[in-house]
Amino acid sequence: MSVVVRDDGAVTLRHCNQTGWTAIFNGTDTEIGRMVRVEGWDQATGTALVVDPKRGALRPVTDYEDFSHLERADQVVAAVPGGGWRVHWKDEGPGGTPLTEQVLAWLITSQGRATAITVDAQGHVEDADSADAFIPPGEDLVS
Repeated sequence: MSVVVRDDGAVTLRHCNQTGWTAIFNGTDTEIGRMVRVEGWDQATGTALVVDPKRGALRPVTDYEDFSHLERADQVVAAVPGGGWRVHWKDEGPGGTPLTEQVLAWLITSQGRATAITVDAQGHVEDADSADAFIPPGEDLVS
């Protein structure tokens, strides 16, 4: 699961959505390959629907020439407080220095996966999937 903070400050979970599916597009001469959240299903055909930002409407994935396939996505079913946990990276700080951040929350998926979400000093939100260590409350980092 990846968390992306858009320019407008909104958080987007790349591999999470309410339907549990992501549409995969290979790309064309004018469009890059991409992953798009499935927002729902066409009542008549059962075809997956995605948002077409140019039209401002839902559109069947089969309307796109570069549609490849659907992949399962995690569904976030709960968020629980970080509980004092911290995450540590060996070289993600300024100039490749160590970095330790507080876990803001744990996102829990329908599959039982827990993903730590952190917020840095500038307010940037991201997942901690790439962390080198998870530090339990009240404990110190063990090298």
